[in-house]
Amino acid sequence: MVLIVGLGNPGKKYAGNRHNVGFMVVDAIASDAAGLAWKEKFSGVFARGEVFGQSALLLKPMTFMNLSGDSVQPAMAFSKVGVSEVVVVHDELDVPFGEVRVKVGGGHAGHNGLRSIMERAGSPDFVRVRVGIGRPPPGFQGDVADYVLHDFDASERAELGGVIAKAVLATKQVVTLGAAAAMTAVNAKAPPRNAARKPPAP
Repeated sequence: MVLIVGLGNPGKKYAGNRHNVGFMVVDAIASDAAGLAWKEKFSGVFARGEVFGQSALLLKPMTFMNLSGDSVQPAMAFSKVGVSEVVVVHDELDVPFGEVRVKVGGGHAGHNGLRSIMERAGSPDFVRVRVGIGRPPPGFQGDVADYVLHDFDASERAELGGVIAKAVLATKQVVTLGAAAAMTAVNAKAPPRNAARKPPAP
């Protein structure tokens, strides 16, 4: 059994936010799997069945981001999974938009959803599928919290389907190959951290 968690905030107000890309990815995983139905439990919504050829529980915490661990920990206990069998899909400021990385353990880098899971799970050693949203661009009016709670802009939305597909594939590689092999496969394809992003087509 693997527990795949997508992070986000509940409600239509937040549905298109950068902070909700974890929800978007898990929704895409669920739509590709046969016979899954969302149900309410664990202070969230979950779907249980076969995902990527493995027994899995998909979870979207409905606690709001800062209390994500209050949903994840009960789901872990119910599913009898250890922290190494938890895969968390989340937005990542320190990864450029359009890119996806896989990581095991580490800090939360100010991400309150990760912070909450680490506190409630008692360990940071879960797998993270980090979906890049990049840092606020020059001239952005507001702070980082405002940025993540804004919707993707028009140019980003044009690419978002491809980004979500990358994150779904990265999650599949974690589940089917294991975290170490997935990190090699996914992270090796990433461009250098300081590589210039290709400008959008006119």
